[in-house]
Amino acid sequence: MKDQDIVGEALASVLPQNDRAWPFVPHLLKLNLVLLIPLLSSAVAGYDGSLMNGLQSIDEWKTYFGNPSGSILGVMNAAQSIGSVISLPFVGVLSDRVGRRLTLLSGAVVIVVASIIQAASVQYGMFVFSRVLVGIGSMLVTQPSPMLITELAYPTHRGKYTSAFWTMYYLGAILASWTSYGTQKHLSQSDWSWRVPSIIQAGLPIVQIIFWYFVPESPWKEEAEELLARYHTSGDASHPLIQFEMAEIARTIEMESRASETKWSTLVKTPGNRKRTFIAVCVGVFAQWNGVAVVSYYLTLVLDTVGIKDSDTQTLINGLLQVFNFIVAGSAALLVDRLGRRLLFLWSAVGMLISFIIWTACSAVFDATNAAALGQTVIAFVFIFYFHYDIAYTPLLLGYPTEIFPYSIRSKGLTAELLSVYGSLIVLAFVNPVALDNIETKGYSLEEIADVFDGQSAKTMNPALIKAGLEDIGKKEEHVEHAEHVA
Repeated sequence: MKDQDIVGEALASVLPQNDRAWPFVPHLLKLNLVLLIPLLSSAVAGYDGSLMNGLQSIDEWKTYFGNPSGSILGVMNAAQSIGSVISLPFVGVLSDRVGRRLTLLSGAVVIVVASIIQAASVQYGMFVFSRVLVGIGSMLVTQPSPMLITELAYPTHRGKYTSAFWTMYYLGAILASWTSYGTQKHLSQSDWSWRVPSIIQAGLPIVQIIFWYFVPESPWKEEAEELLARYHTSGDASHPLIQFEMAEIARTIEMESRASETKWSTLVKTPGNRKRTFIAVCVGVFAQWNGVAVVSYYLTLVLDTVGIKDSDTQTLINGLLQVFNFIVAGSAALLVDRLGRRLLFLWSAVGMLISFIIWTACSAVFDATNAAALGQTVIAFVFIFYFHYDIAYTPLLLGYPTEIFPYSIRSKGLTAELLSVYGSLIVLAFVNPVALDNIETKGYSLEEIADVFDGQSAKTMNPALIKAGLEDIGKKEEHVEHAEHVA
């Protein structure tokens, strides 16, 4: 794809003419290596968000915490999202005031502390508190990172980086799921089967802390020209690309100063901003309220409903699913510029709808027949459903809103989207286990379903009437047979 098709003709006209691929251009190689640190924030969130799915398949974890279910399990799963929502009002301001870089560092430190508390948990309350801290830390690393990447990335790489950001979520999910599988397999008789995955949760944030020093701040201060020149044109501050980018930054700052576009009300002040905010909030809600949260948090319960209750098998399926997700999402991220955002969103929505309908139908028939083939079909459609989710919502969940908000309100716009994401997750994480434990029509005959809706007035459910009716039918049949015999 040509540069002008990626960044537009105006910017493409001032790009340096590199006849070598970026790995062989020293300043671009250095820049892309540095950007791996904020890119890793998504993997941090992936480990944090997927860990609970793995822990629920570990027998020792369930035993240690008294086989949590219903609202108790819901609180344990929702705790991380609650922590994220708690930090949302402050993370945008913190990111703007002290910078993206320091905000990222503070989040990594919080997750390390939270991981230690989680691994050392001796009671339900301590575990829930640690998950709330994980949510706070996860938000502090997740919110500034896509902005840092967008504002530092080389122009022709920006689209791929923003799309790849949330794709890296599955790298963390893979680590969490396979760690849980390994400890369930080899430490199944010990508390360490769930404490080890909790400790390893600190691994990726520690990597970020170690290499944080090398990450530059976003080019929004006086040193912007020198910083952009160092990473985009190998130190040539007079290059037309740097002049173009500095002009963009200056124009943005002037607009900020003139219009005072720093308040939260700015998100809904103009028709354009209202449209941006509406799209961002909808993307956040749609990314969760499409059925994906059922599998993301309660794959164990889903597998239970189709007869797969062995812990080793459950953790293995979870591990394979995360690898599959990473491959699909990574491939989709590379195709975003070629296929376009709108097409991917539409394709994703239609595919998920069809997949979920078939998945639900097979689950219902399995419940009535216990046919093994239907259980296997459900598992297949879990993967098919995720395929359609991954082609759009994984690469574009944060990438698309980051692109549509202007510099002046990008931080607050992204915060608004994340509020919609984690607000939706809190509801789903709490409600789903209660719903899965209380499916009103599960295992009921058509006559028994009437009792669920009509209560005691449902005469079809009266055992005495049913028995009397059956006896009456039997007597009538005997009478008919006797009459035929006499005739």
